[in-house]
Amino acid sequence: MVLFPKEQSSAQALPELLAPAGSLEKLQVAVHYGADAVYLGGKQHSLRARAANFSEEDLRTGVAYAHANGVKVYATVNIFAHNDDLDGLVTSLRLLAQTGVDACIVADPGVIRLAREHAPDMPLHLSTQANVTNQESAVFWQEQGLARINLARELGLKEIEVIRTRVGCQLEVFVHGALCISYSGRCLLSTYFAGRDANQGDCAQPCRYSYALVEEKRPGQYFPIEEDERGAYIFNSRDLCLLAYLPKLVKAGVDSLKIEGRMKSVGYVGAVVHLYRQALQWIQTQAAAGAELTSLSLPQEFFQQLNAIGTRGHTENFFLGIPDASDMLHHSTRIAQTAVPVGIVRSNNPLTIETRHLLALGDELECLLPGRLQPLPARVTALTDEKGQALERANPNRLVRLSTEPVLKELAPHSLLRKKLY
Repeated sequence: MVLFPKEQSSAQALPELLAPAGSLEKLQVAVHYGADAVYLGGKQHSLRARAANFSEEDLRTGVAYAHANGVKVYATVNIFAHNDDLDGLVTSLRLLAQTGVDACIVADPGVIRLAREHAPDMPLHLSTQANVTNQESAVFWQEQGLARINLARELGLKEIEVIRTRVGCQLEVFVHGALCISYSGRCLLSTYFAGRDANQGDCAQPCRYSYALVEEKRPGQYFPIEEDERGAYIFNSRDLCLLAYLPKLVKAGVDSLKIEGRMKSVGYVGAVVHLYRQALQWIQTQAAAGAELTSLSLPQEFFQQLNAIGTRGHTENFFLGIPDASDMLHHSTRIAQTAVPVGIVRSNNPLTIETRHLLALGDELECLLPGRLQPLPARVTALTDEKGQALERANPNRLVRLSTEPVLKELAPHSLLRKKLY
């Protein structure tokens, strides 16, 4: 087969920003904040069994909503299937094709074979679970007709650049989100510890557990694992963040930048999509003014926004070299964040939000606006329920009407509000 490496144009196009959509609400928020595409899973055959996922009705609604806003939808069928898992798979594939998803994300060769047979017009994207770590593997999958390859998370920039010169199919790279401590997410810890198979979408995340040492003849006596100069060899990786290297990824010709997080909160999804969209727009503006992409450095204000998003800290993983003990978070499951998602705008006349965290009079808010990096500050001056009854505070999952100083006039439905913690 003749290979057609992708040519780099003089006017470098921005890559697609691909966002997680673990539910219909997360899809809508991702679209609101500037995603070019979303990926989602149905109730079966997806590697996020405990996400809300999409019923047939939600799938049709989500695809229609995304397409009406010019956003593509990719469906995950990236399970590594056993024989019993094949039951209903053909029906699922036909449904995805019939609802008009723009591609199907796959990993298992058997699933690929069935997709070609029963949904032949649906493009196939190769999941990171397939572990493409070299150029010959990329060539192989291109020869099998895969339209896109999501490269393994163990690759560095130079390796990505070489693969780009060897294949003409699209390349997708994870740029933000949780990292599995195992090889590209193919892990057996959860199976052994909890009987939940990570390779079938049911990971219990034992890599995030707190571990101590127990000596066989002294049961019940727990000894903390202490880090020395060579590390502690425990499993809690910091989260991936390649925000600083977006210009290099654009220059390398990557087609899609993927955010992890179908099981993360709607506030997390919206905030990360918002941040990366603003960064890409800044890069586009600088490039249009003649700046060389490889020499661009994002202003510090972009990284300040990371502190308001709940994470385990950040690492470049393998992007610049082999990670070491500093890329692990040894002492806690997460780091402190400066704000928490507090509500989602449902309507703006009057301003009505659905609370997701405790909200009280006097709280200092940050309002995320599409097209603007810095959040709009405001203070809560009045709260009422839907009947107009005044409230001092509102618990999560309530519809409340909100008055602020200054008055918020720009918030469209699906906009996110955060409460400042310090």
